[in-house]
Amino acid sequence: MNRLPFSPHTKRIPLWGLGCAGGTSGVSRGYEYCRAFPEQNVLVVCVELCSLTFQRHDRSKSNLVGTSLFADGVACALICGDQSELLDSLKKNTRPYIIGTESTIMPDSEDVMGWDVKNSGLHVVFSRSIPTIIRQWLQPNVLSFLTKAGIDIDELSEFIAHPGGKKVLDSYIDCLHINERLLLESKAVLKEHGNMSSPTVLYVLERVMMKVHEDGEYGLMASLGPGFSSELVLIEWRGASER
Repeated sequence: MNRLPFSPHTKRIPLWGLGCAGGTSGVSRGYEYCRAFPEQNVLVVCVELCSLTFQRHDRSKSNLVGTSLFADGVACALICGDQSELLDSLKKNTRPYIIGTESTIMPDSEDVMGWDVKNSGLHVVFSRSIPTIIRQWLQPNVLSFLTKAGIDIDELSEFIAHPGGKKVLDSYIDCLHINERLLLESKAVLKEHGNMSSPTVLYVLERVMMKVHEDGEYGLMASLGPGFSSELVLIEWRGASER
């Protein structure tokens, strides 16, 4: 706040504890705020210092997997309201336009993903059933969400998936029956950076936004997090002149 020329009236809304779902959730909450105040802008900032949770004396499989997979990371995304003055600065012919969001929580799933808070710090909780849960639980959520928007999953040209791990990405392909090419950006981010928790999906989003898209293309942004929970954001690329 001191280094950049922010307005002294900037509103700060901290969100914590959403883990891997935090990036998509932050974009969703930013979109909802801009719907209420269409002349406003929201800067979604994700900061994760996963290395702070390293437990040197914990020899459990969950800790070893978590230490190997998770990395520190920072990312941000700017969400602009439909009447924002910043839209006049757009350079590309098309822009990603959020047209819908959905949050889903699985009941009684605290032991699937999260943290055990002990005297020595935070101990990661990972259930080996996560890939199976994705196959059985995520598919109906995604298909229902798209159906309500009047879109078939085959119409997606981009799948902006949080790369929770290789098995998670494989589960997306298996349960949603999507082309593997839709996950190339997610796989590249996982390979280059690891799972940085909440910022990771914004790294994927950046790579997708760097590509050229035609007017009317659809993309689905998806993340899974503790709870067990899912966050979905539906995106449509529209001409920059559209408001």
